[in-house]
Amino acid sequence: MSGIVLTDLTKSYGAFPVLRGISLNVEPGELFGFLGPNGAGKTTTIKIMTSLLLPSGGRVEVAGYDVVEDPYEVKRRVGFVPDRPFLYDKLTGSEFLEFVGHLYDLSPATVRERSHELIELFDLSEWIDELVEAYSHGMRQKLAMTSALLHEPEIIIIDEPTVGLDPRSQSRMKTLLSNLTAKGHTVFLSTHTLEIAEALCTRVAIIHRGEIIARGTVDELRREARREDSSLEEIFLGLTEGGGPVGEPSLV
Repeated sequence: MSGIVLTDLTKSYGAFPVLRGISLNVEPGELFGFLGPNGAGKTTTIKIMTSLLLPSGGRVEVAGYDVVEDPYEVKRRVGFVPDRPFLYDKLTGSEFLEFVGHLYDLSPATVRERSHELIELFDLSEWIDELVEAYSHGMRQKLAMTSALLHEPEIIIIDEPTVGLDPRSQSRMKTLLSNLTAKGHTVFLSTHTLEIAEALCTRVAIIHRGEIIARGTVDELRREARREDSSLEEIFLGLTEGGGPVGEPSLV
């Protein structure tokens, strides 16, 4: 299994810089949290990591492959769940899973075998043969997660995993993510739900205005911010509302 390495990553649209030289190292088997306010650069970073967007500068390696030089190898090894997944409304859930499986050269039998546990986990059994157009947002999120894991990817990149999920499904999602990392998969998790990041993530990074302003374990952020009794939410708000960077900008 491999991790993710971002080195001096930049992205600009014309004269407007979105990412200002960010560097991160996500270890294999780590559940890494990527936090930041709206417009901070999270989605741009994720699109570059999944080879959906070209960087302006720097280097990104995912599962040992450069996202610019080897985009197809990156996509073969990554499972990506966006916050608003695009699904084909005129397919049933099972047809959509077979379609995704075909993209990864998986047989229908393999798709059924690998998706069965997740379909049960997410309470999709009664809906799996219904058209996707009848799915709620939460059900779409569950189907997207199931489809992203069909090819057993080394790296799972998730943008807002619990959006639209009911409390029971949120709990099951958290258990699933923990189990994946226990098996050696690397999970890169972008979320606004700081309680989830604090409870699940090995380490976190906070991005603000295109720069990494804090990184490390939650306990390390507390010590560096001199807020030993603070929650991650309190640290996050203090930094993104004018508190400034925490610690030295070293590569971790």
